[in-house]
Formats: sequence, C-alpha cells, structure tokens
Amino acid sequence: MAKIGLFFGSFNPIHIGHMAIAGYMKEFTDLDQIWFVISPLNPLKKRESLLADHYRFDLVELAIGDDDAMQPSDIEFRLPAPSYTIDTMMWLTERHPNNKFVLLMGEDNLYTLHKWKNAAELVSKFPLYVYPRSGFTKKSNTLLDELLAKAVINRVNAPQMDISGTFIRNGIRDGKNMSYFLHPAVWKHIAQMHFYER
Repeated sequence: MAKIGLFFGSFNPIHIGHMAIAGYMKEFTDLDQIWFVISPLNPLKKRESLLADHYRFDLVELAIGDDDAMQPSDIEFRLPAPSYTIDTMMWLTERHPNNKFVLLMGEDNLYTLHKWKNAAELVSKFPLYVYPRSGFTKKSNTLLDELLAKAVINRVNAPQMDISGTFIRNGIRDGKNMSYFLHPAVWKHIAQMHFYER
C-alpha cells in the first residue's frame, strides 16, 4: 500500500517553495509519493489573477519533470465547485483503495481548520502532515482546540521559504526577473506565454 501525501493548492504559479516542501516530505518522511492537487477555486480565497486551470496544471507538470514520486492531479477540475478538501479526499480514497492518503498543510492552514467543511470527519479519517510557516500563531478557539485534540498530526520540520505566488505574480507584472524563484522550465513557459504580465 502506497502512502501518498496530497498537497493542495492553487499553484498560481508553482514555485521553488512548493517544490522544496514536496521534496522534503518525500525524502524525510514515510511518504511514498506526493500528489499536487490543483484547486480550481479555494472557497476561502478570491479568484483575482488566477491563471486558467489547465495552464496551472501544465506548470506543475513542468516543475515535476520526470520525478516518478510526484504527480499533478486535476481531479478537482472535474468535481462540483467549489472544491472542498474532504470531498476530494473521500473521492480519491474510494477510487484508490490500495493507497493511504494523508493531507499536507502549512501551519497557517492548520489554525483555520475549524472553518473547513466537515473538519471533524477530515481529521478522523486522514492524518495531517504539517510544515512550519513563519509569522502564524494559533489564536484561542474552542472548536479548533477540540479538532486538533482529535487529529493525528505529524509536524514536519521542512525548511521555511518565504515565497508566495502573489510575490511572484507582482514581480512579473512589474517587469522583474523572477526566474530565481521558479523551476527553469516553469519560468520559460511563463515568459513565452506572457502569463501574469498584467
């Protein structure tokens, strides 16, 4: 049975911070594979400057290259919108009964877990692999405390990289060379397609 970490995100665009986290999870935990689940629209985020789904999927494919331990997933493109993590994970579990799925998330997302759909069911069925994010602290919340007490949490000391899609998009829009923050194939494709330039 393969143990697979599901790495959800808009990946708008995928950058070296994402790849460093995924690589660390693969090499320094018990996970066999990492699946990048590209979200069409996060219910907690606005759609502003979100690149089309298939373009973001292509960029994730370029970033992964020929690494067999990682793969992009477009499953949420075919599920009812908006996308909810519990629905996607249950769907994947039903269709891949020989795999064990765990949820990868940043510490910032962990502290918003009480706002997620069916959060109690999520933490009862799936372990959480949590990587650190700087500048985020847990605020007192009874519902969140109850959820975290029931969750199976594996805190993973992945390196912190303070890079965001917003930072990269803003840099491209302002004419900056953002190649240092992206896989070379990703940067080349973004430049060729003129993504995020306005």
